[in-house]
Amino acid sequence: MLNPNDLPAPFSHPEILTGPAQISIQNFNLWYGKAQALHNINLPVLQHAITSFIGPSGCGKSTLLRSINRLNDLIDNISVTGDIKIGERSVYERHLDVTSLRKRIGMVFQKSNPFPMSIYENVCYPLRISGISQRNILDEAVETSLRSAALWDEVKDRLKRSALDLSGGQQQRLCIARAIAGNPEVLLMDEPCSALDPISTAKIEELIAEMRGRFTVVIVTHSMSQASRVSDQTAFFYLGRLIEAGPTKRLFESPHTKATQDYISGRFG
Repeated sequence: MLNPNDLPAPFSHPEILTGPAQISIQNFNLWYGKAQALHNINLPVLQHAITSFIGPSGCGKSTLLRSINRLNDLIDNISVTGDIKIGERSVYERHLDVTSLRKRIGMVFQKSNPFPMSIYENVCYPLRISGISQRNILDEAVETSLRSAALWDEVKDRLKRSALDLSGGQQQRLCIARAIAGNPEVLLMDEPCSALDPISTAKIEELIAEMRGRFTVVIVTHSMSQASRVSDQTAFFYLGRLIEAGPTKRLFESPHTKATQDYISGRFG
């Protein structure tokens, strides 16, 4: 286990792949009451690329992920400084409609959370809350999203059945279909495979890889092998600090810091 005093200075100039940033995290700090959970995070997240957040439990990666769509607002006594921008607009802008922000950002959680309604209604839910009710548009969106989630062939003949009847892996793919049905700019995934068997995990990883170039994807994972397989860029966090970030292949093969090397080699975490 690393001593906080041995950590490198806050990482402020990540080496990134060539391309525009969809998300810009700038000097971002977060406190739960008096306890600081994130320390001066600076990180560009590339547009239409897949970025993994890795690090041991409690390192701040899920806290940072949930700051992007401001889900942390639902927790009492949260305070932040710094900024997070999607495009040119701050997610902490004073008069920002948070509901509208979350419509631009799909979210897939660690545990699948299908709504207690039909498969069809689960997928088209984001469109319905946006005021879309034309049947042909909903039908097309449901089929397109389920195909994108590699689930259409398995459920096309039972769209009116409850989503709760699906297996765990199918439910998680359904949640992915629902998350992308509204065509979000960003897709956030918080440990999407942690509760799944290896076969279901492989299917989810294939889906994530296929999203490259279509969505800006940020995935929190404890699995370093998963990060190395699916992501273009990886950021390593420890004790609420961004230790190192850069192209995934480079970070795993020749990390710049001893802390990163120790973590990916299994010496702690």
